[in-house]
Amino acid sequence: MPRHACTDPKHHVHDAEGFVEAVERACHERGLRLTPVRARVLGLVADAGQPIKAYDLLELIRAGNDAGGEGAGAAAPPTVYRALDFLLANGFIHKLESVNAFVACHHPSTAQHSVPFLICDRCHSAIELEDLDVVAQLEQRAKALGFRPQAQTLEVHGICARCAA
Repeated sequence: MPRHACTDPKHHVHDAEGFVEAVERACHERGLRLTPVRARVLGLVADAGQPIKAYDLLELIRAGNDAGGEGAGAAAPPTVYRALDFLLANGFIHKLESVNAFVACHHPSTAQHSVPFLICDRCHSAIELEDLDVVAQLEQRAKALGFRPQAQTLEVHGICARCAA
């Protein structure tokens, strides 16, 4: 049985520019607006290769090390947080609550969804593990206990195969 791309540990966003273009297409299809600031923040998250914190994004923008090179223009924390909020709300990125960092979603053309993550405590990689059975089981168990789930964030910490080798 072939692996779903999101459960393959080798699946990462390798082309930040291509990822931003895919999100631009998804925004167009959904009637959303991907502003230049949102696109820059998204590109930095995608280019990071591992979870990245909001203040690290802010520092990259301030330093002008991002592809846009505009530096200070979008460097205010509220601007970065508003961009992150938009990207989160529309399912283009995920927030890893336990490490307070963001990762690009591997399938930006789908709407917001719940996804478990495997997070390596050594190299800080995060594997987006799309498993609908896990998500459904959590929701079913919560409802069986009279709990109304509003959001799911499942993060499993450990050591990835590469670090364990």
